This record gives sequence, C-alpha cells and structure tokens, in this order.
Amino acid sequence: MNTPDEFFGDQALSKELFATIRRELELLGEVTIRVSKSQIAFRRRRTFASVWMPGRYLKGKTAPLVLTVFLPWRDGSCRWKEIVEPSPGRFTHHLELYDGADVDDQIRDWLRRAWKAAA
Repeated sequence: MNTPDEFFGDQALSKELFATIRRELELLGEVTIRVSKSQIAFRRRRTFASVWMPGRYLKGKTAPLVLTVFLPWRDGSCRWKEIVEPSPGRFTHHLELYDGADVDDQIRDWLRRAWKAAA
C-alpha cells in the first residue's frame, strides 16, 4: 500500500479521522507520511505519531482508528487506552478515536509536543 486511499479502502470513517489528524499536523509544519501495510506513520527526523485500524487485527467492536503518539515521557492522562515503554525513555501512547470531535485541544497539544520532540 502506497497511499492513504489504498490503506483505508472503503473505511470512510477511519479515512475521515485520519484526514482530521493530518490537517492538525500540517498546521505544525513539515511532516512526512509513510504508509505501510499496518499503519500510517507521521515523521520528522523520526516517527512521532501514527494511525492504524484495530478492526484489521481484533475481533468484535473496535474503534475506527487508533492514534499512537510517541513521547519521551509517560503522559498521565486517563484518556490513553494503553501506554507502553518499548525502549527506555520512549513511551508509546494509544488513543482510540471514534469521531472527529475527539481531536480536541489536549490531543493537539500532545501532537505538537511529539512533533517538537521528533525534530
């Protein structure tokens, strides 16, 4: 898969949520998008956020899109679905998105901070 359209196929809500995230990130400055089979990564010098569709991998009712934000610290918000530390000082935060209104000022701040940390 080379494009977001190919990645999302007929998943209209997932694609719409991705477009919302992408617009927010483009307001910050330069962002490179890398589409793979499992996710779409947002990069500067390194990846600072990504999106993926859990319905491809999990059975049952899932969120249309998960936003993953990479931060050099563990954020204490209860909004995160899961936080893991795959390597020392690199925290992976997962957030389920169901609606464009979910992308609020708090998420914009996390994305801005992750974008800055990836410079």
